[in-house]
Amino acid sequence: MNAIKKLMLLGVGLFLCAIPSRAQSQFDASVGYSYFHLGGGADLSQNGVSGSFAYKPIPFLGIVGDVGGYHGSFTELTPGGPLNVSVNTYTFMAGPRIYAPNPTKVKPFFQFLAGGGHVTTGNGGGSSNGFAYSVGGGVDLGVLPHLAIRPQIDYVGLHNSDGTAGCTRVSVSAVVHF
Repeated sequence: MNAIKKLMLLGVGLFLCAIPSRAQSQFDASVGYSYFHLGGGADLSQNGVSGSFAYKPIPFLGIVGDVGGYHGSFTELTPGGPLNVSVNTYTFMAGPRIYAPNPTKVKPFFQFLAGGGHVTTGNGGGSSNGFAYSVGGGVDLGVLPHLAIRPQIDYVGLHNSDGTAGCTRVSVSAVVHF
């Protein structure tokens, strides 16, 4: 085999070996506790769980799917006496997450997500569906090579026929990077 053929085979071999290393994208999955302040006319504090899954095709950009479920209750005074009312809020959103370049174990990020929200009120209060969006960010604090703690804060807008409720979500999650 002549030198040019060997060089071409070496080049093709190196190219084929490089494809899997480029195709190995980074993923992360998180789940954790969230405090959710339902704004608007409700003005209700809720506790719940939120989770996300992110695909990172390039080092500074991720595509994120985020879900959350939050519960709170309040007492309404009625002519028949006090009535306990429960409120559940669910969010389902997706969008881009931008990571700030940082070579340390501290990885800050900013995200904008959009999707849907669902609010149910117990004791005959009904439910509503609508557009939801969030703008916020956080930081991944590396604990082990593939494990991090993620404090995060987001402004969440829940829009329905009555208008938009401005909400705040503060979360602390465990994150697995793979």
